[in-house]
Amino acid sequence: MHGQDSHDAPLFGEEDDNIVSSKSQLRHPVVSFFHLFFRTSAIVVYLLCDLLSGRFIACMVTIILLLSCDFWTVKNVSGRLLVGLRWWNQVDENGNSHWVFESRKTQSLKTTSSAESRIFWLGLIICPIFWVIFVFSTIFSFRLKWLAVVIMGLVLQWANLYGYVRCKVGGKSNLGNMARNYLSAQLFKQAMTKAEEP
Repeated sequence: MHGQDSHDAPLFGEEDDNIVSSKSQLRHPVVSFFHLFFRTSAIVVYLLCDLLSGRFIACMVTIILLLSCDFWTVKNVSGRLLVGLRWWNQVDENGNSHWVFESRKTQSLKTTSSAESRIFWLGLIICPIFWVIFVFSTIFSFRLKWLAVVIMGLVLQWANLYGYVRCKVGGKSNLGNMARNYLSAQLFKQAMTKAEEP
């Protein structure tokens, strides 16, 4: 972030929130389109590759380009505009790497469109499931030349999903710690109810 404090920087498009009419269901239709376009195009090209072209290299390069465009679009544009979330890696002066997970201020969340939020999360969750299925299908069908491609698709889409889930549930805390805290709270609650029983 070029030495700028990440908490002072407005989210991409945050300054335009008051300009857009609240009547519109899709306030960023182009962003919503490209949020889904690159990731679904990569899946469609993978599924139709043998029918469209017998050339493995051309199909592989096309899929990787689509996956890369998807990763960049979701991480840098659609997450910020559609749901007010962003994540990135920052290296400090000592060379230590820090992951930063941010969400838009609560007063700005009122301006987030519920339709765009649904588009964002459905696209973010459903598409990695396809890549998990593709990994297993390439292994079981012995199409091992495709394994690197489907693993790349899974890793890139899983990275965005993980980053945005961390933003949504609170980037400062570890997901494992959150799960442990939830389980310990549930166990404590059950112990207290049993202790109150006669």
